[in-house]
Amino acid sequence: MKVKESEYLKIKKPILKKLLEKLLAKYEYASILANDSKSVNYRVNKSGTNISEDSTLSERGFVVKIYDNGKAAEYSFSAIEDDTVDAVYFEIVKSVENLGNTLPDGTDAYKYTAIDEEELYINESTEYASDPEEKGDNNIIDLLTRISEKGRAYDKRIIDCSVAFNYQKYSKMFLSKKKDLTQNVMWSCGYIVTMAKEGEEIQNGYKPVSMLGGIEVLDTLEEKLEDACNTALDLLKAAPITPGEYDCICEPDVTGMIVHEAFGHGVEMDMFVKDRAQAKEFIGKQVASELITMHDGASTIPQVATFFFDDEGVPAHDTIIIDKGILKTGICDDQSAKHLGVKPTGNGRRQDMTRKAYTRMTNTIFEAGTSKVEDMIASIKDGFLLCQASSGMEDPKNWGIQLMVDIAREIKDGKLTGKIYSPIVMTGYVPDLLKSISMISDSIEAGGTGYCGKGYKEWVKVSDGGPYIKARIRLG
Repeated sequence: MKVKESEYLKIKKPILKKLLEKLLAKYEYASILANDSKSVNYRVNKSGTNISEDSTLSERGFVVKIYDNGKAAEYSFSAIEDDTVDAVYFEIVKSVENLGNTLPDGTDAYKYTAIDEEELYINESTEYASDPEEKGDNNIIDLLTRISEKGRAYDKRIIDCSVAFNYQKYSKMFLSKKKDLTQNVMWSCGYIVTMAKEGEEIQNGYKPVSMLGGIEVLDTLEEKLEDACNTALDLLKAAPITPGEYDCICEPDVTGMIVHEAFGHGVEMDMFVKDRAQAKEFIGKQVASELITMHDGASTIPQVATFFFDDEGVPAHDTIIIDKGILKTGICDDQSAKHLGVKPTGNGRRQDMTRKAYTRMTNTIFEAGTSKVEDMIASIKDGFLLCQASSGMEDPKNWGIQLMVDIAREIKDGKLTGKIYSPIVMTGYVPDLLKSISMISDSIEAGGTGYCGKGYKEWVKVSDGGPYIKARIRLG
């Protein structure tokens, strides 16, 4: 089944077209982005049950963008009716004209060229098997409760099992002189967090699932329960690792964190405009092993960051960032593209209708290779299998990364020994790490249960992933 178009936006469309017509009569360019979104979070654990609307992802709102005589401006609002079109129009005009008086002394305004649009019509919807709203809160909670209780009964050392589900269903409309775009999207996520205790030691196991679709995502969540329980129990006996450089195999979620932190933010081209990313100087140069091809795009794979057009009305792309080790390009929003003299890649995204669009990642992955995972492990004489990515950060200016991984499983003479080390900090210089990749598995996995911030704010939904990779990595 396909996600239905918002009835609210259907009603507002002719009203917004009236407003657009008035704006186009006055300004060189005008567009309107409209959003109707709903998101709900569910969680069950030993402490109880929680259902809440996600205030960040649930909204109805509008953004007007204007270009005129080399200037650009935006105005957001939350409501419009047929009899308030004139009032909204005059408020926009007043706000835009006042913007020119707010620049600090000594600041020069950047001159924007007019947008040269092509005629484009889109009306697309993603697909799902089961709608959470039709399933109902009680049925969802019953399912989560069953998994939580099963987890708590798995072993006497499991003291809690938190099970969560969340989804977002949204419709967006983009209108301009030449564009009439509508998209209707639903993604869903779930995760299990188990807590194990032995003596004074407490450890957690974490297993996520995510997909472009509905509550059917939970069909695969229960399958991960045993793994989540065993991970928490294994970590109770983990030892600290001896710092050093090791040959490592990274599971797909760890690969995804490397992809996201190593070259994700580093190739967001608004950072090129600000000279805050070293990648700007490496376009056309080798930055990774010849085995590496990296993609980002809303159309790259079907996952939580899939859409048909971005928040600036640019159609979804599949951008090849690294091709066989060579850095080919970055990703960009519309305004960054104007500064740099390139075409936007469909990566202009807003946290909500009150915020500007920044260059943001979408679905970011390494392509699959040709190796079998068992052969990759067998090739390691003294190293580790890295599992359960935790968190990461990067320095795009100097290309340093620091990544946290919960588990390093010891490999000796091509075999897993059963010994576990934790916690693990991965550090290094991005090109050194990526150039050391010597084997890549023949299939990929990707997921996106979390969010990505621009620095410390501007949160949007992203996914990342890839194959198992073998690399030389500094661990501590």
